[in-house]
Formats: sequence, C-alpha cells, structure tokens
Amino acid sequence: MMKILDQIEEASPAISYAGLLERIEILRSTLRWSSRLERGDIDKLLRQATSLRDEVMQLSHKERFVQAAVAAEPQERVELSRGARRKALLERSFIFEGTFGDNPRLLESLEIAEKAAPTDLPVLIDGESGTGKELMAKVVHANGSRSDKPFISVNCGAIPDNLLESELFGHRKGAFTGASNDRKGKFESAHTGTIFLDEIGELPLAGQVKLLRVLEAHEIQRVGSDETIAVDTRIVAATNRNLRQLSEEGRFREDLFYRLSVIHVTLPPLRERRDEIPLLIAWFGDEAAGSLKRRPIRLTPRLRDFLLNYAYPGNIRELRNVMYRLSCLAGDMADIDHLPVDMRLAAPGSAAASTNASGQEPISVANLMSLSDAKRAASDDAEKAFLERGLREVSGTVAELARRIDMNRSHLQMLLKKHGLHSKDFRNRHAPAATKSDDDEDSDA
Repeated sequence: MMKILDQIEEASPAISYAGLLERIEILRSTLRWSSRLERGDIDKLLRQATSLRDEVMQLSHKERFVQAAVAAEPQERVELSRGARRKALLERSFIFEGTFGDNPRLLESLEIAEKAAPTDLPVLIDGESGTGKELMAKVVHANGSRSDKPFISVNCGAIPDNLLESELFGHRKGAFTGASNDRKGKFESAHTGTIFLDEIGELPLAGQVKLLRVLEAHEIQRVGSDETIAVDTRIVAATNRNLRQLSEEGRFREDLFYRLSVIHVTLPPLRERRDEIPLLIAWFGDEAAGSLKRRPIRLTPRLRDFLLNYAYPGNIRELRNVMYRLSCLAGDMADIDHLPVDMRLAAPGSAAASTNASGQEPISVANLMSLSDAKRAASDDAEKAFLERGLREVSGTVAELARRIDMNRSHLQMLLKKHGLHSKDFRNRHAPAATKSDDDEDSDA
C-alpha cells in the first residue's frame, strides 16, 4: 500500500483526472484486502477514498477541457504502439468507464468515441452479445458535455409492443386502461442527457417510425395527448444484429438506420482480444470478491489454462459470470469442476473426455492433440489443422467429431465457420453414410 502511495506522490503534477481515478481505484482495492489493518480502519479509509474519487469525478466533469481530440494522421496513429495509444487517451483525461485492454480494434473504437462524445451526433454501437456495448455507450456519455446529466438505458427487446410508445414517450392519465396517472417516458427522463437504446434491432416498425420523428423534430407526444414536448436528448443505440441486412429485408427502416449510424462503432469479440483475458480474470475476480465480501478466489493451473484458451461465445459477460460463479461456489481454490457443465465438457482431461458414449476409449483424434493443446501452440493454423485432421478421421461428420473431442456442437460449428471449413469437403465415397440427423446438424458447417 505504501508503494502505491509513493507512486501517487511521485506522479507528475500534470496527471490526468482519469489517471488519478485509476490510482484511487487501485488504492481502494488494496485497502479492501489488507490483512494488516483492523476492519474498522479499512472501512474508514475506503469511505475516504470513495469520497475523494467522487470529488475528482466532479472536478473532471466541471473543469476538464471537453472537445473532440485533434485527429492524428492515420499513418502516425499506426506507428504508435498499443500502450502509447492508450496512454495518449489517459493523458487527454479520457474516461474509460472500466473498459480494459489495448487491442487495436478496441482502441480504434475508443478513439472514435472520444471524437464523437463532445458532439450531439447519434452513435450506433454493434457487436456480439456480451462485448460491452452498454459500457461503450457510457464511455460516450462520460466523455461528453452531458456527462453530469441523466443516462437512461432502455432495452427495446424487452418492452411489449403495446407498451412501447408509453414506455418511450410517456402517457396522460386515462389514455388507456390502467393509466391512472400522468407518466413521463424515457425520452423526457433523459432530457439534456443521453438515452441508450439497447437491442435497437428488436424495435417494431411502428416504434421505428416514432423514433425517426424524434430524431428529425426533437419532440415527442405522450400517449393520449396532442401536446408536443421538446426534448434535447443524445441518442446512442446498440445492436448485435446486422441492421443493414434487416433494412434490405424490410424489417428495419433504411432511413432510421442512416440516422442512427452517423457515428458507427464496432466492438471486437473476446476471442479476438485473448491477450486481455488475464487482466479481465483478475478484475472480475476482485469485483466478485468485493460483492460477495470474501477474498479473491485462486485458480488451479489447469483452470487458469482453460480460461485463457476458452472461446467465450458469450464474450466478456460470460467471463464475468464465470468468475462470479467460481467465487461463490469454490472455497479458497477453484478448479475446472466448479465450471458450468457445458463449459466443463470442453476441458481437456475431463471425465467426459476420457470415454466415448459406448464406454470405450475415443479414437486417435482425441488423443493426438486436444483443442486446448492446439490453442496453446499460439497459432490459428494449429487450431485449423486440428479441426481438419478431426474432420478427415470422421469423414466430415460434425456430430461425431463433437462427441469425440467432447465439445458443444454449436461451439464446434462456430470454430469451423471461423476457419472456413465445410464438413462436406471431408466426406468421401468409401465412408459410411451419415444419418439424416447428422446431415441436418452439419448443414451449416
């Protein structure tokens, strides 16, 4: 702890607000798990650190210079190392809102967010489920001039169609059965601030028309009222679907798509940010421990190896949930047995991996190299070679390959698509005919 305090004292007087906030968070984490202080002293120091953090955030919101960062020439930005790009954001007092890592695609998204934040332009964030789209929306909000105003989040896919208009725009008393009072909608609540429209691709066409009017006229009407209400709201939307494709299919208005995507940010999946997994494991482990009021969990070497190489179809959200599960179910040390069953099946050396469905030893594909071994070879080529070898041995039957290497079929299909492998390319005339169910399962590969 003294080492951290010394670092703070030696820091440059020009340290940014964001850099100071990061140091405070490190100090709070260190205090939380200190074994040399009494619990009462720790709680007192934590309260003081929290108060200091809040004061710094207030100063940051009020005094920090809010404007679009001067855009570096593309050639110059490429020459900067990952660490230098993230450090440059810190030095400009950029607020990360808990986003980690220096993956080039992530840094590019953060740099776009930095330039877009001080404006009122709509922002569309897309990416797979669990990649942190709401966190990126908060980054846009926190780095803009509306940072001290409301941030209102709406899940468009969770609102019934008949309540959508009331939820977004409010209603007058008596407008429909059950409307016993006047009620403000989400847009009014977000007035002068930011509204985050999550899963915008799930918005029905009728709701899309209403939203387009808000974007064009900056005004709303409550259900049951003829009065128009002016709203000054920054719109940030997010989706895990291809809105351009939906618009071509007539399921999403093309004019709304272009209105929302003035600034377009795409978040990379966690499998493309593997170098950041150790940092995320440590962070979520500490977060889970704080929430559950216990010391951070320790991981066995084989569990840590598995977590570093797992594909995470649920992305960062899945990793966070796993760390909370481990912290809850394990004692001081967590092992593979504490993982959910569907994850555990993919672990090399698991009980399920030792025998096949008939109780016999699986044939050579499972013994030559496990998928985890291939990934440890630090090469996508090794992973692809492993899959190709397996497909050849099972004559292109994906269901059989999934059984032999004890992997979830959907996960295996995802890996085959990633490498452009098609099961039909590995079938031959001399192989036994696949069953109809296997043909159906393999049709996507």
